[in-house]
Amino acid sequence: MESRPRLSFWQIWNMCFGFLGIQFGFALQNANVSRIFQTLGADMEQVPGLWIAAPLTGLLVQPVVGYFSDRTWTRLGRRRPYFLAGALLATLALFVMPNSPALWIAAGTLWILDASINISMEPFRAFVGDQLPPSQRASGYAMQSFFIGVGAIVASLLPWLLAKAGVANTAGPGEVPDTVRYAFYFGGVVLFAAIGWTVLRTREYPPEVLASFDDTPATDAAVAHAAARAPTAVAGAWLLAGLALAALIVWRGWDRMLYVLAGMAAAYGVLLFVSRVLRPGSMVPAIIGDLRTMPRTMRRLAIVQFFSWFALFAMWIYTTAAVAGTHFGSSDPTSAAYNEGANWVGVLFAAYNGFAALAAIAIPWMVRALGLRLTHLVNLWLGAAGLLSFLLVRDPQWLLLSMVGVGFAWASILSLPYAMLSDSVPATKMGVYMGIFNFFIVIPQLVAASLLGFLLKSLFGGQPLWALVLGGASLALAGLCVLAIPRLAAQEARA
Repeated sequence: MESRPRLSFWQIWNMCFGFLGIQFGFALQNANVSRIFQTLGADMEQVPGLWIAAPLTGLLVQPVVGYFSDRTWTRLGRRRPYFLAGALLATLALFVMPNSPALWIAAGTLWILDASINISMEPFRAFVGDQLPPSQRASGYAMQSFFIGVGAIVASLLPWLLAKAGVANTAGPGEVPDTVRYAFYFGGVVLFAAIGWTVLRTREYPPEVLASFDDTPATDAAVAHAAARAPTAVAGAWLLAGLALAALIVWRGWDRMLYVLAGMAAAYGVLLFVSRVLRPGSMVPAIIGDLRTMPRTMRRLAIVQFFSWFALFAMWIYTTAAVAGTHFGSSDPTSAAYNEGANWVGVLFAAYNGFAALAAIAIPWMVRALGLRLTHLVNLWLGAAGLLSFLLVRDPQWLLLSMVGVGFAWASILSLPYAMLSDSVPATKMGVYMGIFNFFIVIPQLVAASLLGFLLKSLFGGQPLWALVLGGASLALAGLCVLAIPRLAAQEARA
């Protein structure tokens, strides 16, 4: 057995540079898609349902891409072919999105865009675990966070900068402003170029070399195969729970978005039944088996991720409506005040990503001083304070201060859970486990898309500002859950 070699700063830089492009696409999506939907005629209650495409594609795509990338070996390696394919598709989708002539076309393009970005992004997470020894993984994921921050700063600012340069920031009914269209075109070019840099400037270890490293945890295929054959009673319970929830929604006349939750439970039951009859080791039984035999560290991290990403999705969906309505006094997407508010949200999103880039530099030192668990707890609580402050701040300029906390939380969410996870999973299954870990990013987003509109309408008079308050409370709870992560596993990953 050999130790995995340490890489130089510039080698880590090159392997993470593609995330600049990935986040460029994500940031344009997060800051502008609600605006595009409302421009094309969607009302506020429809927006969460239209956004459901983003997490659902991640739920479907990432474990499948992880499963196949673990088993791929080509002249480009095992992960880089997926980087390249996803980049090409995402670039095309970015060119199409702002030119959508109808709401249903924009919603469909969001599915394609998010799926394409996920095809590239999932192997990037596994790539760091493949290439770096445990002593460098926290720094590697922090480097990814740095590029995420830098890419998102520019992408989020683009419509605002273009407006300052004289590009039209308003358009007729049903038309996307030129500031948004040109930003998406530029984003497509940057995404493809950044990922192309990583593809051309990195190399990968062959599968047999990866298996020879002494930091690779053992995997027990027999245990995973057995776990894939869940008892019929368990599969039936999940299926019946989903059907019962659907019946309750019909009976009580609840928001139709809640059917997503019912569908998720029923679909998991169906997958458990399917995995019992398919050949052991084929894709569905393999993914189900690995899901049911997750390491203890991964199970605890999943809870932290759930509450963290519920908060983030609430912020991405509702910040534009909250700031435009509360701080700029307009909910009409054709008005100058609304579009000024929407552009300011782009500035706020750029700000939190800028603070995240700075936080990514600080996080390795924080880890050395506090350890992984306490560093993540502190950063999540800073994010909670930032979101909760939206309830108190009325001057939109002061919201920049709120974004400091959000930026630290964002950088931490994008790095420290992966550093803790990568040491606890086998190298031969790094891709599929990173994909499964994405379930606990996607499921809270689906829950948020299903539940937030219902909660706002039922409890908060439809005021989008309260979605940000719920997000702040969720981040605070995520911080508490960090304390349940096994201390030994957290200490084994060093910055």
